[in-house]
Amino acid sequence: MSELPLKFDRQGLIPVVIQDDATNEVLMVAFMNDKALERTRESGYTHFYSRSRNTIWRKGEQSGHTQQVRGIFVNCEENSIVIRVIQQGEAACHEGYRSCYYRRLEDDNSYVTIAERIFDPQQVYTHAVGVKQEQAKDKEYISMETEQKLQDALRQLYGVYIYLRDHDLSEESNTSRLLQERSQSYLASRLGDELEELAEVQSGEHVHSGRQSDTVLEGSQVGYWLFLLAAGCSIPYPDFEPHQALLEGYHGRYNDSRVIELREECARMVASGQPEIISRGLTIGFMLIGWACAAAGVDPLAPAEFDLGQMRRKGLVQ
Repeated sequence: MSELPLKFDRQGLIPVVIQDDATNEVLMVAFMNDKALERTRESGYTHFYSRSRNTIWRKGEQSGHTQQVRGIFVNCEENSIVIRVIQQGEAACHEGYRSCYYRRLEDDNSYVTIAERIFDPQQVYTHAVGVKQEQAKDKEYISMETEQKLQDALRQLYGVYIYLRDHDLSEESNTSRLLQERSQSYLASRLGDELEELAEVQSGEHVHSGRQSDTVLEGSQVGYWLFLLAAGCSIPYPDFEPHQALLEGYHGRYNDSRVIELREECARMVASGQPEIISRGLTIGFMLIGWACAAAGVDPLAPAEFDLGQMRRKGLVQ
């Protein structure tokens, strides 16, 4: 495959116009980086890059109003994109309107609303509407700082699993034995079990010592099996970027039905046997860890830090 010819800006972003494939109506404008565009092309549904949250998000991940891609078009200067979509769910705008362009600018510089609001955003989105600007800035700063710490921790963890894959320590390490056996079906099955337990912690069906500590424990277990699958398939860290995926899930605030969909999608993809599809499944798995951390009020770093503590006790990391 040839190199992508698009011209991203200095921040690595490109503007994207979303257009209804049936009516030609412009629904919204957003930004993508190369990874968001890659996920859009792989999944067939639009993904964008949030400049405020510094993470990739899937359109409709909270509202369920997703956008199925029908075609991707590039302008003459290769610095912007139009994506024609089937809007699934009636509204593309987070304010509850079909299009983000629901107001007309009048001669006196006032706005006139020209469309009907389809849903009440306060009922659809679980986060509060109208967060103060300073609070939003604080959240953005924390997110960027956390992402770097999270990336460092997860890269260190993955490095250990790569080492245990490349060095046969089966007699002293069960993890190394699993990686030598390379039974992807077994690893995928165990991942499915842990994802179910992680969800049951949030619903109160699976209890050990309390929701927060159980979330850290089960989240670390989900991460363990995800990393073993990645190492067993020799998938490079940048191909699934678990730190970004985890934070995407942390900010996502999915409802119960969406969590079930993501679990099923993850299980199907990691069992596919195709590295590029497995990579996407790994991404979804880490998104679910992030979702659980947010739901339980747990620092998104906590599961990775728990695992690193285990590794230190075994002498695998300093």
